Amino acid sequence: MKFTIILYICKATPSGLTMKLSIIFALFFILFGGIVQGKNLKQNFDRSAFYAVMASGKMEDVNEELILLNSASISEKEAYEGALMMRKAGLVKIPAEKLKFFKKGRIKLETALLKDSSNGEYHFLRLTIQEHAPKIVKYRAELETDKQYIKRSFKNLSQVVQQAIIDYSKNSKILHPQDL
Repeated sequence: MKFTIILYICKATPSGLTMKLSIIFALFFILFGGIVQGKNLKQNFDRSAFYAVMASGKMEDVNEELILLNSASISEKEAYEGALMMRKAGLVKIPAEKLKFFKKGRIKLETALLKDSSNGEYHFLRLTIQEHAPKIVKYRAELETDKQYIKRSFKNLSQVVQQAIIDYSKNSKILHPQDL
């Protein structure tokens, strides 16, 4: 509606052509800038950095990665945010906050798994959370299923994810290096 009004005003003024060109260029730069920014956000997400943050267990790193993910446009966003939120739940001190972050993260990760149940990386994320989740939250039912799925899909995963799985398996009680 506003764009139509501006074009009508442009036609009515002697310098309408100049104004039209200015508006077109402005819209072009706004749209082009948004596209470039979106590509940069997608390119800035680094899986190896994500897995380093998951392993580090530092609140500041988790918060920074959540901010990065919040503005990124990647297909795995929901699963990564879910895993990070559940990781954050283990780092906060207040029990109510722990539960809040865990529930939000669980919903995000489980939703991502429902959308793409054949994604081996999502199963790995869930296994890492389940293995360390307190028994009280009752989030351990899929440990063996996820382990078997990771074993089957390991060779089809990216090098970064494979390395994260290998690194994780060295200290895991569920997933062992010889399983891979």
